Amino acid sequence: MVEWTRGEVDRFVPRGGEVVPYRREARPAPGNYGCLRGTLNPADGTEVDAVWLGAPLPVGKRVPAAPSGLLWLADGDHKVVFGTTGEREVAALLAWFPPERGARLLGPADAAAWLASLTPADQELTTSPPR
Repeated sequence: MVEWTRGEVDRFVPRGGEVVPYRREARPAPGNYGCLRGTLNPADGTEVDAVWLGAPLPVGKRVPAAPSGLLWLADGDHKVVFGTTGEREVAALLAWFPPERGARLLGPADAAAWLASLTPADQELTTSPPR
């Protein structure tokens, strides 16, 4: 589910069945940012982060799609990437993270393998597109 639209500074979060304002960021989002509902990232104990590259998407939109990559980060807080991984979009996404996080984009097989490595209780939505 999209929580932060590409090019915007206002972020939202899902609460009580709706998407509500969360905070205003200093920089606009380099892609559409959100989460895979029903999953759990062991690095931070929150839902797995997702980034949809391409055209801006509205907050609250649920986008069924197969992963196109895995944004690998040195701290283990990886993000699943969806959409076309064009050179310009990928460069903007990687530049968003400070160098010490070691951001790099891996392929779709890496995304699938990482999602499959989550414990079974955390995999509720990793085998089907997000709702």
